[in-house]
Formats: sequence, C-alpha cells, structure tokens
Amino acid sequence: MNRTRTDRQRDLRGKVVVITGGGRGIGLATAGRFADAGARVVVGDLDADVAARAARAVGGTHRAHGHALDVTDRASFAAFLERAGEHGPVEVLVNNAGIMPLGPLGEQSEESIDRVLDVNLRAVITGTRLVLPSMAAHGRGHVINVASAVGRVGMAGGAVYSASKFGVVGFSEAMVGELAPLGIDVSCVLPTVVATELGAGVSPARGMRPCTPEQVGEAILGVAREPRFETWVPGYAKAIFHTSNALPRRARDLLSHLMHADSSLTDVDTRARAAYEDRAAR
Repeated sequence: MNRTRTDRQRDLRGKVVVITGGGRGIGLATAGRFADAGARVVVGDLDADVAARAARAVGGTHRAHGHALDVTDRASFAAFLERAGEHGPVEVLVNNAGIMPLGPLGEQSEESIDRVLDVNLRAVITGTRLVLPSMAAHGRGHVINVASAVGRVGMAGGAVYSASKFGVVGFSEAMVGELAPLGIDVSCVLPTVVATELGAGVSPARGMRPCTPEQVGEAILGVAREPRFETWVPGYAKAIFHTSNALPRRARDLLSHLMHADSSLTDVDTRARAAYEDRAAR
C-alpha cells in the first residue's frame, strides 16, 4: 500500500525542540508551531523574562520552557542546552538568533561587525558543536539553521549581515556531508523580508510582499517533519533566485535594479528602524 504524505512525516509529539532567539518574531512564531504539534519546546533568549513569557504564551508550563541564553557565550549556550536536556534528548535545534544592523560598511563599527558575525554565524557553529555529541550518541537529530535570502544574494547596505548568512549556508552545506552518516539532518531556511522588528523599515523587492513570522515558523515546522536542505520563504523566491542566477552578470544586475532589489537594504526608513538598531547595538 502506498504511504501517504502524513505517514512519511516525522512525529514531533514529545520531542525536545530548542529554539534560539525564541522570544520574539520568527523564533516566537516557530515556538508556537512546534508547541501546537505537541513538541516540548525550549526557548532561549538573551532576556530571561522575554524567554519565560514566550514559553508561557505558546505552551503554558508543561509544553514550553524559557531560559536565558547568550548565543555568543559558549558557557551560556552549553548551560542552556543542559537545561533543555533535562526534558529529554534534544531532537531539533533551531538556530534562529540573529541581528541585522544596516548601513554602509565604512560606517559600521568594529564592535557591530564582530557582534553580527558572533550572533549570526559563530553561534550557529557553537550550537551545532554542542548538540552534536548527544545527537550522535542517539543516532538521530536535526539542526535547522535560519539563514536568509541574502545568504544567497549579497546586498549593498547589509554586507556583513549578508556575509554572515552566506557563512551559515556554506557551513550548513558542509555539515550535511559530515553529519548525515551519524543520522543527523541539517537544513537551511531562507526567508526574504519578514514583517518583524528586524525587518522594520525595509521594503521588499518589487512584486514581492513581506512574509510573516508565522509563515516562516510554518516552514521551519514543515522542514522538521520532512527534512530537506534548503527552503525559501516564500517558496516562489527560490525560483526567482535560480532564474536570475542563470543570467549573465549584467543581465542579473539589470533585473535586480528593475525589481529594486539592489536598493532594498540601502533605501530604508531609518526612523522606522531606530528602535531596532538601538536594541541590536546593545
């Protein structure tokens, strides 16, 4: 008898799912999706109170738990995962934490550059290394890295952010080869502009609409149920990328200009982003 799509999906009920940067935006929406699917969700956020509120919002005190987590501090990350492990072996790690300060490279401080790379890239490497021993011992696990469309298409105005997300994609591709023999899946989710505080003041390319945190969370849940390496949100953005990437450079640049994609991260509403930029800097 043929198996249905539902039969092939992984059952997440009772599985421990860890989400970094889970107190707001994509992370919070993702936590809600996993909690609704019956998973035991552990939310990490730099602000312990925000993490606790998020956990209560998505799963009460039984299905979700929130703890302080500084993804740039290895000891903090290790302690967070140890607490998560009290609920059972970590089956899914969603490396979601990220920051996106915008502006020309020459105006970006060294401190800002270091923080973007530490939060967006190095933390993904750290988290993966830390869950690896347990997942390998159990012969199963799934690392889902939230990258970005600009992890495939570099954009002026967000050079360091783009570099960090390119790094996440490259790291993830390498990890597929290393971890598949151990029974561990690795996936990347690449959202375009998302209607969150991080995306405040940023306009999507012509013909595209901002996606919602819930759409991204649903995509991450879908990847956890049916692992695959690369998932774009919205899905049609992948076709646009591959079509334009097949063009000669001049044609690709012209298309990007006609779609206003080349100015998406330079022509931003700085007043709309002010609160986010201040929080990201701190």
